[in-house]
Amino acid sequence: MPTRNISLTPEQDAFIEKAVKSGEYQNASEAVRDALRALRQRRREDALKLEALRMQIKTGVDSLERGEFTEVADADLDRYLEGLTAASAERAR
Repeated sequence: MPTRNISLTPEQDAFIEKAVKSGEYQNASEAVRDALRALRQRRREDALKLEALRMQIKTGVDSLERGEFTEVADADLDRYLEGLTAASAERAR
């Protein structure tokens, strides 16, 4: 297995030490490998969220291009948003 030297802050070192002493991990390497797995998983989830957001944006832009939108005057915006919130809550029931 490859070996790599890394520098940790005192807080990071104490965190790893506490995790090892509590028996959660056999050693510091195991704790760091788990942290890297969690980082990799978070990045995958972030990429999926970003893709979903891009799809939602595309859907919105496509709707705008088809003219499927509602214009709301600035003065009416709060009332319009409250109506959307109420309608969403009603559908959730």
